[in-house]
Amino acid sequence: MSEARATAFYWCADAGAPMIAASQLQVEAGSGIVGDRYALGLGAYSATEPDKPRHLTLITQDGINTANAWQLAAGLDAGLDPFPAELTRRNVVMEGMTASELNRWVGRRFRLGALLCEGVELATPCERPSALSGIDGFPEAFDGRGGLRVRVLEGGTLHRGDRLLDEAA
Repeated sequence: MSEARATAFYWCADAGAPMIAASQLQVEAGSGIVGDRYALGLGAYSATEPDKPRHLTLITQDGINTANAWQLAAGLDAGLDPFPAELTRRNVVMEGMTASELNRWVGRRFRLGALLCEGVELATPCERPSALSGIDGFPEAFDGRGGLRVRVLEGGTLHRGDRLLDEAA
C-alpha cells in the first residue's frame, strides 16, 4: 500500500492573492477546487494557450525540504525556510513520497482519496512565486521538484490523510 498522502491544502480566489490554508477541499471534475482562481478562470495562467488543465497541483514535502536546503546552501536567504508550502502556490502537499516519485505520475491515472485524477504534466517552476513572495530563486530551487499538474476526472472532497493510489491497482 502506498504511503503517499495529502497533508496540507491551499487555494486562492484570484491571481496573485495569498494562498489560503484549508482543512479539506471540495473538488469538481473538469474544473478543480470550488472557488479557486483556476476553476473560476481567474488564474495568472488561465488564458495561456494551448489551454492546460490546472484543476489541482500537487507538490511533495520532500521536494519543498530539498528546495529549501538548496536555498540555504546557495546562500539566497538568511537561515529561514524561504518557501513554506503556501508560497509554492501549489494546492496539495504530499508526504510519504519523493519529488521524483510524484513526477512519475505524469500520464497516469490515480486516486487521491475520493478523486480520480490524471497527471497531466510537471508543474515547471516559474518566477511567479518569487515575484509574489519577494524571495529569489524559486525556479532554481524547485527545478525537478515543482510538482504535478493534475486533471480531475471524478470530483469529491479531499481530506488530510487521503492516500494516493494507482488506479490500475
